[in-house]
Amino acid sequence: MDIQKVVLHIVQMPLKNAFSTHLGTVDIRDGIIIEVIDGNGMSGYGEVVAFTTPWYTEETVKTCLHMLEEILIPLVFSKEIKHPKEIITLFNSVRRNQMAKASLEMAIWDLFAKQQNKPLWQIIGGSRQEVLSGAVVSASSMELMIRQTEDLVQEGYTRIKVKISPKHDYGILQSLRKKFPHLMIMADANSAYSLQDKEELKKLDELKLEMIEQPLAVDDIVEHAILQKELQTPICLDESITSPMEMKNAIHLQSCKMVNIKLARVGGYSNALDIYKLCQQNNIGVWCGGMIEFGVSRAHNIALATLSGFSFPGDIVSSTRYWEEDIIEPEITVKNGKIKRINSPGIGVTINWKRMMEVTKSRKEYNA
Repeated sequence: MDIQKVVLHIVQMPLKNAFSTHLGTVDIRDGIIIEVIDGNGMSGYGEVVAFTTPWYTEETVKTCLHMLEEILIPLVFSKEIKHPKEIITLFNSVRRNQMAKASLEMAIWDLFAKQQNKPLWQIIGGSRQEVLSGAVVSASSMELMIRQTEDLVQEGYTRIKVKISPKHDYGILQSLRKKFPHLMIMADANSAYSLQDKEELKKLDELKLEMIEQPLAVDDIVEHAILQKELQTPICLDESITSPMEMKNAIHLQSCKMVNIKLARVGGYSNALDIYKLCQQNNIGVWCGGMIEFGVSRAHNIALATLSGFSFPGDIVSSTRYWEEDIIEPEITVKNGKIKRINSPGIGVTINWKRMMEVTKSRKEYNA
């Protein structure tokens, strides 16, 4: 692949509206855009989607920057790479740090697809012509949440995800269900519950939710298996699944009926594709999660979600949902709850360099 240079663009951009969960609020988004450049000057792009604090995983923007600079980029330069599938083996000497690994691996997949003059979705075996899109509502009041949902339904979104916690669950979900009796509604708990809350969670069954995402501890699959046996509502695992091995263990224990596959959380495409295959073989539903991303990661998510098994709407929303102006061209657009796959080479979008320069805090360059 002749990788000659890697450039890290450390960026920061305010959200149009603050995004809140019981774990905290995000109103300014920091990240790193990875640019991998070959000997002909062709570039592939990836994105660090970790947050500034370790509330979602142990990784942060700063830890990812350290891992990229000191370990992962030197590893990529240490060996001639013929195919992106080789990256996972190259990174096996590094424990975890999945988001840092994914950002660089994703950029290399994008570059590889561009070198082949093919869209990345085709390279990984995608077939869906349109990707299904859902959105998240996060608001300080029930009135505002209903208004947000009404706006999203008007925009064509067919699935709404609601952030819940023990003090903020049945009442809001019941109100939404009453107002929107036929809407696909799911709840995302971000590990706010324990097994002692089992009876409270069982009450949610009557609301006919599509799923409850990650109700229990971030590193648990055992108690999720116990809980799933008690619930009619499918459990979806998110934070608990960071590798194919964890997926295998969850399958053995019957810990879930759905999995949210995030490229960044699982370490990139190679692991994501392995997890996807395991789920397909074991009748577990999959969908593509989001991380309040910039457009680069969002374009990668679209490529992943073209795989035939991604039949449930994911967290892939229009660029305008979070940003006044994204860093990519064209921006991502949802129409009637769907996003058309991008047929240009690679992830199919280019960098809006004017906007990139406006939001870039610093730039670091590394040569082979």
